Amino acid sequence: MIEVKINTEIIKLDAFLKWSGAVSLGSEAKIFIQDGLVKVNGKVETRRGKKLSKNDKIEFNNECYLIV
Repeated sequence: MIEVKINTEIIKLDAFLKWSGAVSLGSEAKIFIQDGLVKVNGKVETRRGKKLSKNDKIEFNNECYLIV
């Protein structure tokens, strides 16, 4: 599991994927999210504006990220 520290209370899902380095462009994040390839806390998430906070777990591309 990869721990990712954020500097704010919340972060949107598409911004998190870019911040964590999982994708290089925001437009990539949008496509992956809309295609149902990202899970948040074990459930497929298709809203790129989904608000994430500490202790949320994101699964994408065979990697698991934990917001700390």
